[in-house]
Amino acid sequence: MDTRAEAALADGFYVAYTDGSCKGNPGPGGCAYRLYSPDRQWTENARQSLDTTNNKAEMWAVIDALTATPEGASVLVCLDSGYTKDGIEKYLEGWIKRGWRKSDGKEVRNRDLWEKIIALMATREVIFHKIKAHSGDPDNEHVDAMASDAAKKATKKVFRA
Repeated sequence: MDTRAEAALADGFYVAYTDGSCKGNPGPGGCAYRLYSPDRQWTENARQSLDTTNNKAEMWAVIDALTATPEGASVLVCLDSGYTKDGIEKYLEGWIKRGWRKSDGKEVRNRDLWEKIIALMATREVIFHKIKAHSGDPDNEHVDAMASDAAKKATKKVFRA
């Protein structure tokens, strides 16, 4: 666990590590999270999708982690997805002002998932913390492996005709 996550736990935050994986992009995928409560107890979950993208899998991991976090709680979400973090922190306000259109006029992809994240954030204090992928953070590596395993299981289901 990195120092920012340690500090968040000490301040009474929940800490979620999230990751998504996709074999093919689009293709079979998986997502996973590990959620620490302020008393350092943890829970984790992974699931698979037969047809997704890497960005969708990353977003579903965040959705699942936030859903597992009690309403009213403060949570630090540690993720390696710049797409998800930047979408929320840099682009979301503009997308909404433009009627879910990007600055080039094209529709924002994954609007349904962005809206799920927004709804969950409305009842929780959420801070995103980007971690470099495959940098040796044990919790990030763990959820990466869980998501990858879920994606592999989904791949076997798809090709078992």
